[in-house]
Formats: sequence, structure tokens, C-alpha cells
Amino acid sequence: METERHRKQMTLLIETLESAWRDRTDFYVGGNMFIYFSELQAKKNDFRGPDVFVVLDTERRERKSWVVWQEGGRTPDVVIELVSPSTEAIDRGEKMRTYAKLLHVAAYYLFDPLSGVMEAYALDMASRSYTVAPPDADGTFPCPPLGLKLGVRRGVYQGLEADWLRWLDGEGRVLSSAEEDARAAREQARSAAEQARAAAEQARAAAEQARAAAEQAEEEARRRGDMERQLAAALAEIERLKRG
Repeated sequence: METERHRKQMTLLIETLESAWRDRTDFYVGGNMFIYFSELQAKKNDFRGPDVFVVLDTERRERKSWVVWQEGGRTPDVVIELVSPSTEAIDRGEKMRTYAKLLHVAAYYLFDPLSGVMEAYALDMASRSYTVAPPDADGTFPCPPLGLKLGVRRGVYQGLEADWLRWLDGEGRVLSSAEEDARAAREQARSAAEQARAAAEQARAAAEQARAAAEQAEEEARRRGDMERQLAAALAEIERLKRG
């Protein structure tokens, strides 16, 4: 990886897709590992090392590399290259031609983690070449093979705040990382605790009001009793005077 941000960007894309598809076993997502695609040539001659790639309709298991002829001819459905000044020419040239003409990668993306610039390409099977795939009106890029989208979102990942390339679901919601899930869980717990404290305070205030109302009712009852006793005494005195 060219920089710390390149490395973290690769990890973020891999981690979040694996997490979102944790119940699936029919895909593989890899990064910064070799793809060998020609059994007729020595491995050292015909290979590529995409920064991030996704293969569908395959077995989800650990691999040291992706060897096409050992994988039933399966090649990546999606490739994402994280460009930098030292790799951009290769990413736009030799790699792009290999992914289109030899590996037939359906969707190819270029993203510069430092500038936040994103490009998308779709494979034209007739010419075995890529055509520019424009973004949607909201600025996100569809990823048809996966039924997802890609978009740049500001956020914090592994202590670094930046504009990150993120997977989005059909509703435009970001596929969250474990770090984000933990933050959300902490926030939810904090909110629940705050609500519990507020409810306890309301209950305490209600109890205080009830106590005050009971004391007031008791005082009013005492006063009524005193008045009734005074009235009874007055009536008794009047009767006594009448009899006298």
C-alpha cells in the first residue's frame, strides 16, 4: 500500500463487505494479493495484484492467492484500484487492459484515497474494453454485479478522519464497519441510559408530586375536621343557650 490511508481504505472495503455478507458463503473478497490467470505461463509472468477484488459464485474460504484455473475459471466480478502517482499509469493502462481483455472483470473502479476522486468503468463484452460508467444523480456509483453502490463518505476509521470510499446498499445506507457498529452500540447504550435516567427523574418528580398532594389533602382534611368540630361546638352552645 502506497500510504497509511491506502492501506486503511483497502481494509475498510474488505471488512465491511465481509461483515455485511457474513451469512453468505458464495463469494470471496480479497485485497493486495495476486491473481494468477494463465496456466500456460509461469506464475511469475502472468499475474495481477488488485487492491480490492470481489468474486461471486465461489466458495468463501481462506486463500494465499487467486489462481484462476484452480477456481474453475472464475475471475473477479469487481476490481477496485486505489490509485497513487506511482501506480496511476499502470492502473489506467496495463492493468485496465488485462482486466478487460483477459479477466473480463465486469466493473472496474479507480479511487484516489488522498484526493477523494472516484471513477467507474463498465465492461463492454463486444469490444472487451471499458466504457465510463457515470454516477447516479446523488453522486454514487452503481455496482451492478454486487447489487450495491459505491460512494465517498466522510468518516473516522481506525482513528483517521477522511473521505472514504464506502459500499452502500440499495437504499444508500453505508455498510458499517465493526468500529462503527461499536460506536453505534455505545451511543445506543448511552441514549438508553439517558432515557432511563430521565424516566427515573420523571418517576421521582411524580412521586414527589403525589406525596405533596397527599400532604395537602391530609392538611385540608384536618382543617375540615377542625371546622366541623368548631361548628358542632357552636351549635351545641346555641342549643344550651336556648334551653337556659
